[in-house]
Amino acid sequence: MHILDQLAATIAERAGADPDSSWTAKLLARGPEKCAEKFGEEAVEAIIEAVKDDRARLTSEAADVLYHLLVMLQSRDVPLSDVLGELARRQDISGIDEKATRKG
Repeated sequence: MHILDQLAATIAERAGADPDSSWTAKLLARGPEKCAEKFGEEAVEAIIEAVKDDRARLTSEAADVLYHLLVMLQSRDVPLSDVLGELARRQDISGIDEKATRKG
């Protein structure tokens, strides 16, 4: 099992935990909007580290982004497998062609 699959499974497991004992449960209890807000904050922090060219901090912030993305997906009952399936669907399509299909 890939680490992202393991993390998604752990997040799903903790969704029903006591919010006082789990950061994941606390985030999820606050609702999808708060999960999305937190994901956005982490994404901005990763962008800042990328601009500063700090590899170690960028690595750390990227890990935070992935975690919070999975929490946000959990908050809306979107399984990681659906996202991975969408990426697989796009595998052999150029980015330009794929974006063109979304406009129509």
